[in-house]
Amino acid sequence: MEQNFTAAAPNQKWVTDITYIHTQEGWLYLCVFIDLYSRAVIGWSTSKTLRATLFTDALLMAMFRRKLPQRAIIHSDRGS
Repeated sequence: MEQNFTAAAPNQKWVTDITYIHTQEGWLYLCVFIDLYSRAVIGWSTSKTLRATLFTDALLMAMFRRKLPQRAIIHSDRGS
């Protein structure tokens, strides 16, 4: 399968992923959305637990910061 991770304009293609970071207080989960056009982080969320709200909070931040784009394609690795 051929994947194209380039964009000709903002808000065409977004990518997202979740990672975890070990801190002195335990594990912290981080979800990030990046616009492939600018490579800018446009939404993020952190949580002590891995729940669906980690993703949805980051997505909502990205949507509101980018003024609710109508046709953005979102790609994730479909991990967790």
